[in-house]
Amino acid sequence: MPLTIFPASTEAAVAVAAEIAQLIRSRQKEGKKAVLGLATGSTPIGVYAELVRLHREEGLSFSNVITFNLDEYHGLPPEHPQSYHHFMRAHLFDHVDIPTGNAHVPSGTVASGAVDTYCRAYEEAIRDAGGIDIQILGIGRTGHIGFNEPGSPRSSRTRLVTLDPLTRRDAAGDFGGDEHTPRHAITMGVATICSARRLVLMAWGQHKAPIVRAAAEGEVTSQVTASFLQEHDNSLFVLDRAAAGALTRHRTPWLVGALEDQGLAWDERMTRRAILWLSQQRKKAILKLTDDDYNEAGLQDLVRVYGSAYEANLAGFYQLQHTITGWPGGRDPKRTRPGDAPVRPLRAKSAQVFPKRVLVFSPHPDDDVISMGGTLCRLVDQGHEVHIAYQVSGAGAVSDETIWRHLLFARDSGLANPAERAEIDALCETFEHTGALPTGAATRDRKALVRRHEASAAARVCGVSRDRLHFLNLPFYESDVAPRRRRLGAEDVARMRELLETLQPHLIYAAGDLDDPHGTHRLCLRALRDALAAANGASWVADSELWLYRGAWAEWELDEIDLAVPLSPQEVLRRRRAIFRHETQKDQALFLGEDRREFWQRTEDRSRRLADAYNTLGLAEYEAIEAFKRMSPHDFIRHAEV
Repeated sequence: MPLTIFPASTEAAVAVAAEIAQLIRSRQKEGKKAVLGLATGSTPIGVYAELVRLHREEGLSFSNVITFNLDEYHGLPPEHPQSYHHFMRAHLFDHVDIPTGNAHVPSGTVASGAVDTYCRAYEEAIRDAGGIDIQILGIGRTGHIGFNEPGSPRSSRTRLVTLDPLTRRDAAGDFGGDEHTPRHAITMGVATICSARRLVLMAWGQHKAPIVRAAAEGEVTSQVTASFLQEHDNSLFVLDRAAAGALTRHRTPWLVGALEDQGLAWDERMTRRAILWLSQQRKKAILKLTDDDYNEAGLQDLVRVYGSAYEANLAGFYQLQHTITGWPGGRDPKRTRPGDAPVRPLRAKSAQVFPKRVLVFSPHPDDDVISMGGTLCRLVDQGHEVHIAYQVSGAGAVSDETIWRHLLFARDSGLANPAERAEIDALCETFEHTGALPTGAATRDRKALVRRHEASAAARVCGVSRDRLHFLNLPFYESDVAPRRRRLGAEDVARMRELLETLQPHLIYAAGDLDDPHGTHRLCLRALRDALAAANGASWVADSELWLYRGAWAEWELDEIDLAVPLSPQEVLRRRRAIFRHETQKDQALFLGEDRREFWQRTEDRSRRLADAYNTLGLAEYEAIEAFKRMSPHDFIRHAEV
């Protein structure tokens, strides 16, 4: 499958927009129309932003452009904030000079009995326009293009479809839960899409990596409708590095050919990746791998570099062993005794600082204990000054029923005065009759207060005092737009920067888990990147160390782990107690996503699975392990795509 990989999605979006602009301008010179097939969702937003910039700053006119959108939710009127009509106006149509009658988006309000006739007319409109010149596409986690869900045939045309449960779960955050998410949509068919003269499929982020690999390298199948692009004469996948992460040429490049022919080398990271891959393929501990194992797996070149399988095994084994430490913040140099194991993952300069100021960024009020609760306890117990910064209020994940129960307690306990009791009675009566509380700032503030108290209780289990908890309440989270359409503002970055410059931490922990279904983790990490960039040049930034954790939504690949903190059975139970303090996020959490396990179950299964993996590779046996990836603040500021 032809593909182009960019360091970041921003660069990729500019390149796609440039191709579209070139088509528009060339058709203008010919006195012809340019017919574009457009997509919605978060993926093409950068493309539309660049097209708007080209229009405003470089005079790109859309007067000769005709557009056809891929799809629309059935049942949503054009003015609905989640409709694709609204999306296209907000991101493109209202900002360029495209004639009103030239922009086509399927209607979500066509009557069910008239859908077939409407869909045939949509097909005819595309043919009357001369066919689509460039069709841009995203890819869903089921592999769908448009809303052509698994099972859609190659011959399908524009039609009404039932949405896949995974597709609906991915969209649920925008609609306030599964029950409010549309079940049907009108979409161009696979044949309609593949009739375009040029197809450009874009994908950004690690959560798209597995399905990108299936579409680009797997068999052509109706179960992954994006795979039909392999059969198109003029199609291209445009990816950022994260979305390309599972491709053979990226993940296991030695299977493609010699590394030097690909501009790669057997550095430490690549060596570890290959040896871990071989160990898992052969189901052998690292130190048991033989020359035959390497040769039969196509890794003769690695043996040549190290001289023997034995030496290669040692290189991979020691790399992995050196990630393990029981002192994630380093030891007190005054108490280090001869024979004590070194604190290997920390930089030598950083290791000499004790105690350290540690700042843990938690996107939601529970991500800290879910993702690194054991390490958090360890840092406190070993004498470091640990601060936790909760980046958003988490109010959106508290049900109205929870607030109703709290209101009843406040009233019946006698803690409320008569005036407050009257207000509480009115609110409770509203909930009991309608099943909902009044929307607005007051209800949201109460929900945020519940999350704040839960976070304080969880931090207390870990030994972090209330005066070291920082509730940033980043404004982007409080906006009324759908979760996946939120955008950072200057105030978000300013609050992050102020805290960083006040504390000047030696160690920073942040969520690198970008698969959360509502996108909050991604924006929180981006806010950290921008805040560090704003503070760049200060000596404390250069001296700090940044460690990324993953939590409920994904886990690090073994070769990506730079710090592994083993936990005892008692520490696992303590972490569980901390997670349990977040009572509202147990089985009634609003955004559990595709995985229906409770968060404490996810974290225990993940950390135990990681410990088992280390043991299988031939390392020590532990109850559980929490893992982190090192990120240089300098590289994070310059190159991180979040």
